[in-house]
Amino acid sequence: MILRRLFPTRCDRLVPVLRRRALGLLALLLSAAGVWPAWSAGAGDEVVVIYNLDFAPDSRVVAEHYAKQRGVPAKNLIGLTLLRSEDISRAAFRDSLQRPLVRELESRGLARFQERLIPAKEGAPGGVARVLTESKVRYLVLAYGVPLRIDADPKLDEDVPENLPAALRRNEAAVDSELAALPLLEQKAPVTGPLRNPFCGTTNFAALHPTNGLFLVTRLDGPSQRIASELVDKAMQAETNGLWGRAYFDTRGLTNGPYANGDEWIRQAYLVVRRQGFESILDPQPATFPASFPMPQIAIYAGWYDGAVSGPFTRNPVEFMPGAIAYHLHSFSARTIRSATANWVGPFLAKGVTATMGCVAEPYLDLTPHVGVFFNDLIAVGGNFAEAAYASQPVLSWQTTLVGDPLYRPMARPPQELHEDLERRKSDLLAWSHLRVVDLNLATGAPPQAMIDYLKALPLTKESAVLAEKLADLQILSNPGAAIRSYQAALKLKPSPNEKLQLQFTLMQALARAGREAEALKIYDDFFAANPRYPDLIAFYQEALALAKKVGDTRRVERYEGETVRLTPQLPASATNEVRLPGP
Repeated sequence: MILRRLFPTRCDRLVPVLRRRALGLLALLLSAAGVWPAWSAGAGDEVVVIYNLDFAPDSRVVAEHYAKQRGVPAKNLIGLTLLRSEDISRAAFRDSLQRPLVRELESRGLARFQERLIPAKEGAPGGVARVLTESKVRYLVLAYGVPLRIDADPKLDEDVPENLPAALRRNEAAVDSELAALPLLEQKAPVTGPLRNPFCGTTNFAALHPTNGLFLVTRLDGPSQRIASELVDKAMQAETNGLWGRAYFDTRGLTNGPYANGDEWIRQAYLVVRRQGFESILDPQPATFPASFPMPQIAIYAGWYDGAVSGPFTRNPVEFMPGAIAYHLHSFSARTIRSATANWVGPFLAKGVTATMGCVAEPYLDLTPHVGVFFNDLIAVGGNFAEAAYASQPVLSWQTTLVGDPLYRPMARPPQELHEDLERRKSDLLAWSHLRVVDLNLATGAPPQAMIDYLKALPLTKESAVLAEKLADLQILSNPGAAIRSYQAALKLKPSPNEKLQLQFTLMQALARAGREAEALKIYDDFFAANPRYPDLIAFYQEALALAKKVGDTRRVERYEGETVRLTPQLPASATNEVRLPGP
């Protein structure tokens, strides 16, 4: 990981005061709701889908499926003959993708370029260039099979500003990011180094338009054609039924130094999402979430710095909810995205993520998306995936790739309307809407006891593990006995596999603190029986061993000691039998 700070960007200056739309969300006991803007889900006729004729039939299948789901006109599907590889040379990108795409856009009446005289500017000569003056489309979607990364061309000779740092005098780039700057490329913008994104931090999403120099480019891609095709299905499912689940944010505990910005962005994302009523967890420890962390029902994840997929994401099952958005910041998180095991983006997609981002090559920290701005625009402001992503990116023609439906708008429906719809349909997701009511009110200062009363009055709390667990979490400080009963009730209400683990771990500790060691040991035994290969199992046996010794349960002490020995790594025989010769 070589992420480094190089120079400040516009996005740096946007925070700590993040843009906010008035919540207008469900108030206490659903007694009021504010005005929610009538956001459009996004028009399919504003989308062009590009697929690879040489990746038949998979690339075309993904393109046609997306077009059918989003109502993209047939003339907006463009097939080009491209390499099958994720990598493409600079010359091949220009000759087989960039130029043919421009010709197709013009011939189909989707965009219009005109030659104009461009005056000279400081550090840039003038001349005649092709300026995009009209565009009927905003979005370019790259279907499964379109190359991912433009390789560096060592022979490319361009005039670049003298003050451009040596580390940025490179011309490799993500295909997505290069195509986002297509109007600027037609004006002969240099491809060496990044191009500043003038819309980073904008509050006017309508300005993100090709006639202003920016296409909104994402891809429908991943380890398989099926995974790529399902991205739009999961996006539309979340738009219809809501994005539900929990949010997890993983910082490194940094407060100063060259990497502190990365932590601050993730902390800001946590605060934004928490204010919008998501059950949110912030991990400030230097290490990433351990593999033993249950991480149930993931709606949102943001973390950073591990080189390959790690922690809870290496266990099965990984519980990404429909519409889940995940981002792990690492220099090479998207070095490949068609592998289910390498880096981060591919594994995320293979495990069920709906939208994600990553870097195809070293970006340097300041030139990666500002994750606080991204989640603010996506969750609080209500933008779609492409709008939020490009409003958070400080540069174009650089290393970031975006995977997911650009039109995906996770907060598409007003909360009151969505809640009432779930009630009418008697949907299992209604429990999550009630949980959001509780968390919204807690985030705005409501007393915990009021939320305890709210949950106790809901008949659904007796049927939902999610609500019963939240009730227990609120009761634990004021009434531990009641909390234990609520945790026990939640375990009987068909929690998800990872929520069951979370409930067991919490209940073990609550019973031990209450002096009810025998009951805690029964939970430990249930956990051991069901999870014989759980990560860091020795630590759980050591906890249980301490409790067994405390109550004098010799049978369990003997068993736990045996398991602890079995799980303790053994030194090689050569090390244990080493003979030390006398020193001089």
